[in-house]
Amino acid sequence: MALCALDHNGTQRVQLISSVRHRYGPQLPCLVIPSLVIACLISAACAQPPEQSTQQAPQQALAASAAASPVDQQQPALVVLVSVDQFLPRFLERWQSQFTGGLAELMNNGAVFRQAYHDHAITETAPGHASLLSGRFPNSTGIAANSAGVNTSDAPLIGAADPGASPFRFKGTTLADWMTTAQPDARVLSVSRKDRGAILPVGRGQHSVFWYAMSNGSFTTSSYYGTALPEWVSAYNAEGNVMKRYAGKFWELSRHDSLYTEPDSVAGESFGQGFLFPHFLPPDDLSATNIIIGYPFMDELTLDFALRGVSAMQLGQRGQTDLLSVSLSTTDAVGHRWGPESREMHDNVLRIDAALGVFLDSLSTLVGRERLAVVFTADHGVAPSPDFRSATADNSGAARVMLDDFDAAIRSSAVAASRRKIPLEALNFDGFTLTVDRSIVPGQERDLRAIAQAFAKDAEKVNGVLRVDLMEDLARADTAKDHIARRWLHMFEPGGDVIAVVTLTPYSIFGTGNVATHGSPHDYDAHVPLIFWGSAFNTLRSDAFVRTVDIGPTLAALLSVPVTERVDGKALDQSFRRAGTP
Repeated sequence: MALCALDHNGTQRVQLISSVRHRYGPQLPCLVIPSLVIACLISAACAQPPEQSTQQAPQQALAASAAASPVDQQQPALVVLVSVDQFLPRFLERWQSQFTGGLAELMNNGAVFRQAYHDHAITETAPGHASLLSGRFPNSTGIAANSAGVNTSDAPLIGAADPGASPFRFKGTTLADWMTTAQPDARVLSVSRKDRGAILPVGRGQHSVFWYAMSNGSFTTSSYYGTALPEWVSAYNAEGNVMKRYAGKFWELSRHDSLYTEPDSVAGESFGQGFLFPHFLPPDDLSATNIIIGYPFMDELTLDFALRGVSAMQLGQRGQTDLLSVSLSTTDAVGHRWGPESREMHDNVLRIDAALGVFLDSLSTLVGRERLAVVFTADHGVAPSPDFRSATADNSGAARVMLDDFDAAIRSSAVAASRRKIPLEALNFDGFTLTVDRSIVPGQERDLRAIAQAFAKDAEKVNGVLRVDLMEDLARADTAKDHIARRWLHMFEPGGDVIAVVTLTPYSIFGTGNVATHGSPHDYDAHVPLIFWGSAFNTLRSDAFVRTVDIGPTLAALLSVPVTERVDGKALDQSFRRAGTP
């Protein structure tokens, strides 16, 4: 029985507009804004469930129709999804008083849903991003884990040696498809540091999809999307922004030391290496282009690249609605290396706030503030490190669980398989799931159940394991009361390749590769921020239980575009600002 390794893992420098300095203060990073953006500005000026929740998982339903928009006002010109990898809702509450930029704007003037969840079990980047605009759970999108996400040798990158990638595993449609079906001229741009963060929010469509290549410090795409980079992307890459703007620089605290209550001397962070500020980005290109992905500079670069794309593609400036998806990945890198309660995370979040301030103001200038519809969320949460006591949760019983700990369970399942003449190569265990290759073992459900039971009996004895469930047993669970069962059922259909699933005890994690990580069905990994911002949305604070699969249907309803398949989410009508509402 094979064991799979876990995979949790011509420009000018300008201060954009004077109101940015006034509103957001001197700590705002100065992004490199393309000269094309400046030209556009001049032209425009001249022209004129919680764990105790008993809420039933709703039935699948068609969301949104071609009926009139629920908001009686001008349609948005640009819909923007901003997903911040591993961003926790408590970051917004804990440091809100220190925000002066984009996070402050979203919190103060948006529809804030404080109990939003990814209602699936394997809370990783790939399944999270695949659900954001599709309105569907992983059991429908086909994206169940990072290790079975987007990478493939069949779609090599253009001008870069990083692994190839495409949406070849993704099933169904997303908001991007619904928009382009209703309006064939609608344009879509999706950008991220990670390939899966750029690809999966917009599904299988061959749109403008770009991500960062560590091999040479450029933004690129794969052969799935085209044979050459657009001129604006090549021009951006030719500027050598990583080396010219960031190489040889220090990541230093962006505010006075007294604002940070977190100690900067926790040796367990970064595995005892490089846990003290400041953090240096080496000047050589091989090191700089790789190490930058773990520093806030990477998010600044991603937002800058997205703005260049908005300008070059004239998104939101052509008389119809376009879509922009931006996934920021540095928070995930910071969380894995230093942990979510570190001083590094605190400063990273403050820098996101500042960079988003510039980003939102830039979009407002290009498109018009009243013509923007922005969604802010995350692909998953994170658990605090099990190696030291958390300041925010009782993780005293947390453990690191290794694949070797399941040796007895693997042996028991192997013996059961041999007795039933089931080839061992048909079985696989990756830490989360025990799977069977049904092309090798067609049918034989009773035999497979016996194998899964033998595995579960010993796997449940492993320190750090909360429960081991057979998928066919979960089908009979009360999913209103058992959120773990519900989230596993949203991952996999009973009768499929997955025959048993492992859930660790709260705050326990697999492996030793990260200081902190995510991936469980527990609320701390599933709970994410969700904010709708723009003239179409109310300013509100809601504690209603909502799910990230509601984002796509909500935006479809806002735009009055038909959803072309059955979805799991529903439109959050309470977020809409009705006619006559101030």
